[in-house]
Amino acid sequence: MARRQGHSIPKYRKHRGSGQAIVTIAGRDHYLGPHGTKASRIEYDRLITEWLVSGRPSSLPASDEISVAELIVAFWRHVQKRYVKNGKPTSEQHLFKMAVAPLRELYNETPAAEFGPLALKAVRAKMIERDFSRKTVNDNIRRVVRMFRWGAAEELIPASVPQALAMVPGLRKGSGEARETAPIMPVDDSVVDATLEHLPAIPGDMVRFQRFTGARPGEVCNLRPCDLDRSGEVWLYRPGSHKTEHHGRERTIYVGPKAQEILLRYLIRDSETCCFRPCDSEKKRLAAVNAARKTPLCCGDKPGSNRVRKPKRKPGEKYDANSYRIVVQRAAERAGVPKWAPNQLRHSAGTEVRRRFGVEGAQTILGHANVTTSQIYAEKDSALGTRIAREIG
Repeated sequence: MARRQGHSIPKYRKHRGSGQAIVTIAGRDHYLGPHGTKASRIEYDRLITEWLVSGRPSSLPASDEISVAELIVAFWRHVQKRYVKNGKPTSEQHLFKMAVAPLRELYNETPAAEFGPLALKAVRAKMIERDFSRKTVNDNIRRVVRMFRWGAAEELIPASVPQALAMVPGLRKGSGEARETAPIMPVDDSVVDATLEHLPAIPGDMVRFQRFTGARPGEVCNLRPCDLDRSGEVWLYRPGSHKTEHHGRERTIYVGPKAQEILLRYLIRDSETCCFRPCDSEKKRLAAVNAARKTPLCCGDKPGSNRVRKPKRKPGEKYDANSYRIVVQRAAERAGVPKWAPNQLRHSAGTEVRRRFGVEGAQTILGHANVTTSQIYAEKDSALGTRIAREIG
């Protein structure tokens, strides 16, 4: 069986013409000194170690020749390996593509070593021209700088390049250079109640559960019976995967009696199967349609006979944050109320907890590492400010 290229270690060889030791790495010959000497062996080990650490690239341009396009391709290989969670690409991969699109448009063939602060500002101007928000522009510029920093760490470009790029300050709030996004606000209970009337049963229970617990949308979608500790009066939901796990933090969601009552209907299943599933929701919908049928079964189409045999998309085994949001927003549209997203329920829960138990209570329920983040999610209760102003002002 032939060896797969890229997985064998380049050999230490003798160059017959010069008598020197030689090794070919990523298509490039490296002379190591007199063949058979200890010094040549040490140099060989050093080069091989560097090649292994860099991910065994099959080809690598010289540092003084590498273009921005080649740097993007090399960093993209790193992104595909680095930003993976549970065997699937994370959103960071998509965000990187979005960040480098203006860079490729303007400086694709430019030598990476010549890319400087003025060029970075031009890329930023292109992002603003595309109507990216100020926060998105700053985040994308940080991704671009991170790519050049990685290139310097891999010795593809001089270290002076990312050092110079780091001197470019981010866009300041209120500068007017890029549009500002409206802050995410809590959603009114009346809007949620109106939406629930138009939601299927399972997404409706997801909304109710999130409303009581302050969980993130993704945590609601990923809930499985095996993630629940039901030994106490208050159940503990510890997600198998969560947003901040790469920081080494644990996440505990406290499930009280009202949320427990919702979950009881979904726990009789395989322990590793998600509680809230689109395929179950579709089965319930079809059963309801069949129950409301007015034509006798002896007449008309038989149940299921008018369905597409091989549909392009089938209801899946779990919701994700995006599909969950779409279901909720479609229901809000049918209800005739302003569109809202499930993440706003988290803000609503944070506001309610902060009002009743203080900011430390909001920090505990929302699972934030510091109080500052909880203050962002839990909007201050205006009633308290009104009462203080009435009494002292």
